[in-house]
Amino acid sequence: MRQRVNVITLGVRDLARARRFYEALGWQTGAAAGDDVVFFQAGDLVLSLWDRTKLAEDSCVEDAPGWGGVTLALNLGSREEVDAATEEARAGGATIGREPAETFWGGYSSAFVDPEGHPWEIAHNPHWTLTPEGGSRLP
Repeated sequence: MRQRVNVITLGVRDLARARRFYEALGWQTGAAAGDDVVFFQAGDLVLSLWDRTKLAEDSCVEDAPGWGGVTLALNLGSREEVDAATEEARAGGATIGREPAETFWGGYSSAFVDPEGHPWEIAHNPHWTLTPEGGSRLP
């Protein structure tokens, strides 16, 4: 199996609300208003939003309440970019779980939860390299 991830699908209870949130962050989609799945190009990865019940059925799992053990992350080139992205998330309706601050691993990050309950970390990791396209490269 190739060592990569191409698509992350978030199961959502309110597709229109989830779409509005990501669009408020400046993300763009080609999905029509009535489409039952919304795709966003995120660098070399695709983030999709789909009905939570349908996603659980399609993934052969039970749709149980609670955190699914997954946190998404956005790596940025500076602390100032982390601050700005945190404010964009706040303005879009996110709950800020952790305000931007120094981390124990030598970086700078914040955490927010989108309106559907999906957690995100926004980080600047001075130990990693960002590609011109925004990808992260390990040392």
